[in-house]
Amino acid sequence: MNALVPSPIVSFSHVGKTFEVAGGELEAIREFNLEIAEGEFVAIVGSSGCGKSTLLRLLIGLDTQFRGEIRVDGKAVSGIGGERGIVFQEHRLFPWLTVEENIGLGLVNEALSATEQQTRIADFIELVGLTDFTRAYPHQLSGGMAQRVAIARGLVASPRILLLDEPFGALDALTRQQMQDELLAIRERARITTVLVTHDVEEAIFLADRVVVMEPRPGRIKRVVDIALPHPRQRSSFDFHQLREELLHELTRDYHYQVPLPAQIRDLPLAFIAC
Repeated sequence: MNALVPSPIVSFSHVGKTFEVAGGELEAIREFNLEIAEGEFVAIVGSSGCGKSTLLRLLIGLDTQFRGEIRVDGKAVSGIGGERGIVFQEHRLFPWLTVEENIGLGLVNEALSATEQQTRIADFIELVGLTDFTRAYPHQLSGGMAQRVAIARGLVASPRILLLDEPFGALDALTRQQMQDELLAIRERARITTVLVTHDVEEAIFLADRVVVMEPRPGRIKRVVDIALPHPRQRSSFDFHQLREELLHELTRDYHYQVPLPAQIRDLPLAFIAC
């Protein structure tokens, strides 16, 4: 007897999206089909205009006018729901609220007592490592710390799925790498299904179990790549570099681009491979 295959927590079926623009229509997404298993980390990568951020808006329920069907835990998405949390590129913290007050905004629709809310907020402040900054204001935080507050706000209502729309795009390179490490640690403790939208191929490989490569105008799937590298992943490793080159080859429109052969990569200086 065959074992039962668990149903996906997220499914996109023949999803399409067209915007009305001056002088006509703009097809942003065409025939997008994807299933995401519970606990999986999926990254969607592509150039500007490939519809990746639009897909997150559809999944979170901010835009319900689309073709096809999106289901979360078997139920069709028809609007915003507590089982989905989102973190944007800008942290969007309210400057007049403290860290704990900003995180508490994620609980406005939860039926919790004041004591339960405070306990939940404290737990997530600890989760993102900001216990000493509970009563700090956004202007007193670094960019990475502010984004950790945004992540805690996205998680505090205990959603089943965390959506990340280029959450580290506004950070400098060093802080971005540090936040990627911290995101993996936070996600490991929270055990949450995660969907990341990014234009950064290296970020996608470092974080995700699978990478969905998008083609633009209209946005559609070109390829889905399994990332079988063990954690913790090393950006300077040969296998990591080979995957990065392979995905860049998928994304580029420059037909003179060639994926380096293994022997060619091994002949490169280590400092070049790790850059």
